[in-house]
Amino acid sequence: MVRLEYKSNKLRSSTLVNGLDRAGMRAHLNAIGLISREFSQPFIGIVNSWNEMHPGHAHLQRLSQEVKNGVRMAGGVPFEFNTIAVCDGLAQGHVGMCFSLPSREIIADSIEVMVEAQRYDGLVFIGGCDKIVPGMLMALARLNLPAVFLPAGPMLPGRYQGRELAIYEVREAVGKVHKGEMTEEGLAELEEIICPSYGSCAMMGTANTMSCVAEGLGLALPGSSTTHAVFSRKLREAKQSGLEVVRLVQENIRPSEILTEKSFHNALRLSMALGGSSNLLLHIPAIAHEVGITLTADDIELISRSTPHLCDIKPSGRYVMKDLDEAGGVPAVMKELGNELLYLDAPTVNGRSWGEIVSTVANKNPQVIRTRDNAVHEHGSLAILKGNLAPEGAVVKQTAVAPSMRRHRGPARVFDSQEEAVETILAGRISPGDVLVIRYEGPKGGPGMRELLAVTSVLMGMGLGENTALITDGRFSGATRGPCVGHVAPEAAAGGLIAILQDGDMINIDIPGRELNVDLSMEVIKERFEKWSPKMPKVNSSYLSRYSRLVESVARGAVLKKEW
Repeated sequence: MVRLEYKSNKLRSSTLVNGLDRAGMRAHLNAIGLISREFSQPFIGIVNSWNEMHPGHAHLQRLSQEVKNGVRMAGGVPFEFNTIAVCDGLAQGHVGMCFSLPSREIIADSIEVMVEAQRYDGLVFIGGCDKIVPGMLMALARLNLPAVFLPAGPMLPGRYQGRELAIYEVREAVGKVHKGEMTEEGLAELEEIICPSYGSCAMMGTANTMSCVAEGLGLALPGSSTTHAVFSRKLREAKQSGLEVVRLVQENIRPSEILTEKSFHNALRLSMALGGSSNLLLHIPAIAHEVGITLTADDIELISRSTPHLCDIKPSGRYVMKDLDEAGGVPAVMKELGNELLYLDAPTVNGRSWGEIVSTVANKNPQVIRTRDNAVHEHGSLAILKGNLAPEGAVVKQTAVAPSMRRHRGPARVFDSQEEAVETILAGRISPGDVLVIRYEGPKGGPGMRELLAVTSVLMGMGLGENTALITDGRFSGATRGPCVGHVAPEAAAGGLIAILQDGDMINIDIPGRELNVDLSMEVIKERFEKWSPKMPKVNSSYLSRYSRLVESVARGAVLKKEW
C-alpha cells in the first residue's frame, strides 16, 4: 500500500514527497539513492563554494563531508550543491577584478534559485573568502531558513627570515625589487613560502573580517572564524554545524530571530575592534538590507568612533590570524568589549547567548587582544570622510595610517584606471606629497568596483606608502595600508566631483576632522562639468552591462535595484 504522508507538513520538503500526486518527485529521489525512511527526515542543503583554483576553498570537500556526517547523525538528509567562488588574489591587477564584487550578487541569487526550487528545510553554508562570505550571508538572510555558516578558516602564515608573513608582503616586495632593495631570487624564495597551506589569507583582510562578522552576528559556531583550515578542530566544527542545523530545523529557529539590530551592532563593534577591512562598508549594509535593516556609512562611523581598536593584526599590525586564534579568537574579543559596548543577550546558532559564551572564555594573550584600557587605538578601524569630493561619503582604514598622514594637503595626480597609475609609479614619476586620484573604478564605472591592491602594494614597495595619499571611487583589499581613501561617492561614472579633477588640483584629506575636499570654486566646477562626459567601461561584458545599470551607490552597499 502506498503511504501518502511521508513527513510533517511543517517542513518545506513535504512539498516534494507528500501525497499521491508526488509520486514523480519520490521516484526522482529514489533515483539518487534515497529510501522511504529518508522521506520523513529534514532535507538539508549543504552550500559549498569549493573549486580547484581557489586556495581558500581547496579543502571544502572534506569539510562538506563532515557536515553531512553531522546532518545524518542528527537525523537529517544532506544534499550538497555548489556556487561560484572567485579568488581575489588571482583576480588582482587586471580586468578579472571587475567581476569580483559582482560575483557576490550571483552567489546570493544562485543559492536562492536552488533553495527555492528544491525546497530544502535547512542550510549549512561553507565558504571563506572576500565575496563568497558576504554573498552567502545575503542568501542566508534572504531565504530565512534555519541555517549555520561554517567559515572555511585562515591559512597558516608564511615564515621568512624569522618573521611570520601574510600574502600582501610578497606583493609589496615587487616594489622593493624595482627599487633594488630586494633581488629577484629573494622574491622567488618568498613566493614559495608565503602561502604554506590552503585557507583564507593569514591577516585581517576582507575574507577573515567577514568570517569574523558571521560569527559576531551569531551565525557561526563560537570560535570557528579563526580556526585554521588545516586544524582538525575545523573538521569537528563542520560536523557540529551539521548537528546544529537539524536542531534549528526541529526548533524552527530562523535567521530573522538572530539577525536583529542588536546582532548587527555587535558585529560592527567586533569589526572595529579587530581592525576590520574597509570592505565592511559594502557588505554589512547589503546583508542588513536583506532583512529590512538599514545601515549607513554614518552608522558605521558612529560605532567606529566609540569602539576601541583592540587587535594589532596584519596587514597594519604585528600579529597574524594564528596569534588571534591562540589568544581566544572572536569570543575573547567579545569578552574584552563586554556588556558596556555589546548586546550580550543576542542569540547565536548554537543556542547560547553571547553572554553565556563569553562567560566561559578567557583572553589568553593580552598583547594580541588588548584590554580596553590598553587599546591599540582609541577608535575603531574605519573612518567615514565627507566633503565636496564625497558628499555621500568615503572610507579610510584609519588604524593603518601613520600619524604624519592623518591630515594631508597635496596636488592631485589623476588617472582613469589602476593600470595607468601602476605604470606611472613604477616609472618613478610620483613624488612624496602627491595625492593619486584613480577614478572610473566604481560599481558603475569600473564596472564592478575593482580593489586596487596592485596600486597600494606598489606604493608601499616603492617607499611611497607613508608619504603619498590615494583617493578612488574604487575599493581596497583588506591588505591595504597607508592613507588610502576609497568608496568615494558619488563615483565618477555617476557624475561625482571626482570625475572632473585635474592634475594639480589641491586635495585636502582630514581624517580626524572626517573631511575630504578639493579646492575648486563653484564656477570652475560648473565649467568643467559642461565639458564632461563619462568614460566607456573597461570591459565588454553582458553581465557587467546589466550590473552597471542596476547597481546602486556604494554608500548603500552596492546592492542591485529591483526592476519591477
